[in-house]
Amino acid sequence: MPFDAFVTGAVETSLNTLLKGDAESQRRLGRLRGKVISVTINEFGKRLIFIFSQQIDVLAAYEGEVDCELALNLTVLPELRQQANLTQLIKADKLALEGDIQLAQQFSALLSGLKPDVEEKLSQYTGDIAAHTLVSGAKTGARMLRKGIDRRQRDLAEVITEEWKLAPQALEIAYFADQVDDLKSDVARFESRLNQLLGQS
Repeated sequence: MPFDAFVTGAVETSLNTLLKGDAESQRRLGRLRGKVISVTINEFGKRLIFIFSQQIDVLAAYEGEVDCELALNLTVLPELRQQANLTQLIKADKLALEGDIQLAQQFSALLSGLKPDVEEKLSQYTGDIAAHTLVSGAKTGARMLRKGIDRRQRDLAEVITEEWKLAPQALEIAYFADQVDDLKSDVARFESRLNQLLGQS
């Protein structure tokens, strides 16, 4: 199976599974019915076409007209779920949008409403207690991993500024900025005095 077909199939199946049985998501989908939205992931140069009807069809290629085109980096995808973030993302050049912004907002609203209940799905195979334990453990592991990454970043920043002296510390930058301000003031005073002396002569 070609890679594009695998990706579009996986995205399509996941979205439609989440939509199934959720009345609120079905209502949001109804607003997009008959519309076509293109999403380009910049890192891969890949384009996904979302066609909305009773369900969502996801294609890698499409010959017809699209109603809205989005281009963004993979890291921005989670932020797309927050409808309020759209205009901020556009202003920050993290999201390129061509076409109807209202469609993009409706698409964002649809995505934000899709909240998979992993624990519920897992409990069908493992039982409630095992599913709860696994999901709780995964969340705890993710939190610890995030803390570990943050700690490593702080340690690296400290090594770069303190030990290797590759970058100045925050206080050094502030001191340098103060010195520049003092120098500008001195130059302005000197210029003013020079102009006075030239005016007298």
